[in-house]
Amino acid sequence: MMDSQENALLQQSTLDPAKKAYATKQEVLERVKEIAHSAEVPNKEELDMLKTIFYKIHLAERDAQTKEYLAAGGDPEKYVLLPDDTEEAFKAEMQIIKEKRAKIFLQQEEEKQENLAKKLEIIEKIKAMTTSPEEANKSYQEFKTLQQEWKEIKAIPADKANEVWKNYQLYVEQFYDLLKLNNEAREYDFKKNLEAKTKLCEAAEKLAEEPDVISAFHQLQDLHQEYREIGPVAKELREEIWTRFKNASTVINKKHQQHFEDLRAKEEENLANKTALCEKIEAINLKEKKQASDWEDATKAIIEIQGEWKKIGFAPQKMNVKIFERFRIANDEFFSKKAEFFKNIKSQYAENLEKKQKLVEKAKQLADSTEWKKTGDKLIQMQREWKNIGYVPRKQGNQLWKEFLGACNKFFDARNKLNAGARSEEHANLDKKREIIAKLNELVENAGEHLQKNMQDLIAEYNAVGHVPFKEKDKVYQEYHEVMDKLYKTLRSNNAKRHIHNFKNNLKNVAEKGVNALDNERGRLLRRYDQLRAEITTYENNLGFLNAASKKGNSLVEEMNRKVEKLKEDLKLVKEKIKAIDAENK
Repeated sequence: MMDSQENALLQQSTLDPAKKAYATKQEVLERVKEIAHSAEVPNKEELDMLKTIFYKIHLAERDAQTKEYLAAGGDPEKYVLLPDDTEEAFKAEMQIIKEKRAKIFLQQEEEKQENLAKKLEIIEKIKAMTTSPEEANKSYQEFKTLQQEWKEIKAIPADKANEVWKNYQLYVEQFYDLLKLNNEAREYDFKKNLEAKTKLCEAAEKLAEEPDVISAFHQLQDLHQEYREIGPVAKELREEIWTRFKNASTVINKKHQQHFEDLRAKEEENLANKTALCEKIEAINLKEKKQASDWEDATKAIIEIQGEWKKIGFAPQKMNVKIFERFRIANDEFFSKKAEFFKNIKSQYAENLEKKQKLVEKAKQLADSTEWKKTGDKLIQMQREWKNIGYVPRKQGNQLWKEFLGACNKFFDARNKLNAGARSEEHANLDKKREIIAKLNELVENAGEHLQKNMQDLIAEYNAVGHVPFKEKDKVYQEYHEVMDKLYKTLRSNNAKRHIHNFKNNLKNVAEKGVNALDNERGRLLRRYDQLRAEITTYENNLGFLNAASKKGNSLVEEMNRKVEKLKEDLKLVKEKIKAIDAENK
């Protein structure tokens, strides 16, 4: 099970280490070690993400181990979790990072206190210069030096920042108001400060066009910091320039506020969706399940619900842990009851095991029979009986099936040798199919202009060929689909090249629609890029739930692998389009 927070983190871009997708606990551990033993300042957001992903994978592995143990007939009461060296190493590295962060925090606080003392000292010096016009004129050069020193001092404690800045601004303005004798220098300063503040106003107003609301908000904070560090303008212009800057800031702040209001609304919707999924599992837990097949059907439904859960985003912070706990408890209740059910039907397993053992012995007795028709019918009937016998522990069941199938094959192989003439047509069909496969392989090496037409002709020819020998059926089927996979990949690659060529040719037409047309198209492609990555992650996660030991499982795994490959090719095509737009924008 994976919380939507975890799912969202896994779907983030891999361009930034803090947003990389991790597939294994070892990958997470390596990143944690890198943070712990480098000069890098640990980022809390990334650390929270790493911890979430590590334990998501860790819990999934534990659940898989438990389910495998129970499915093999293990006693739940005797199951013991094995120690995990990777988890211990992870905890040790996280402790190092915790100590490192604490040390950095103390250093930063000490620096902030030192910076505060320096700024207060500058304020006092400027304050002493504002006693009279004569004092102001005499101290002008020292005043300019103090202004430069102020700009070079870094952060101070946040709770003091606003008050300190207001005091600084007050005495700086008082100094300029007293500066009479050096009027030319004062007017020059006022002019330069007005130019600088006007540029900041223009930059703040332009931020309204920034599509990334969060980025715009952070850029605005930087502009505010710059604004604070610029000296005053002429007295009659101070209110006007500040009002302009404040109005531009209000636009960005409102967008920022609206963004988080929308986010909260989405989180409430996610909470409702997650609550509905919890209710579905709780309803499954209440429903009576009498047969093993009922439990298997319910398990499939639970896995589908888990898949839906992964696609849902954050719930509100105060409820996110609670709703996940409810979901986890409902899942744990289901799998606990399932384990108890299979524990209680061990006697049925023993009976099924005995039935299959009897069929194995009977098949071995018939393996050397020469009564081809009669014995063949008996063995076929026994195979039907085998299928109708219920579940047995996998390890014993596989061994018995191997013995049973071996006995059956011994008889049918002997009968087939005697009936070799009747199989000649099937062998001829096998040769025809292999000839067609060879032609398809030639198309792989020499994919020409008419690749699709040639493929369709050979596919039709292949499908028209009749049955092949039973023992060769799976092998030739695999050979055929391997070459078809290669051809379809080549065909998709050719189509992709044509598609990207047409896309590049059309970019100029898009650009002519307006200055934002290319940016809008790029934004749409980025959303498609994230969507494809999410789908790939979902498919790859779901592959872990499939039982590849069965023919049905193998077929589904192959189908899903092909789907993943197709999605990756689409992802690559989107990436090429984004590169083309970036090249056009240069």
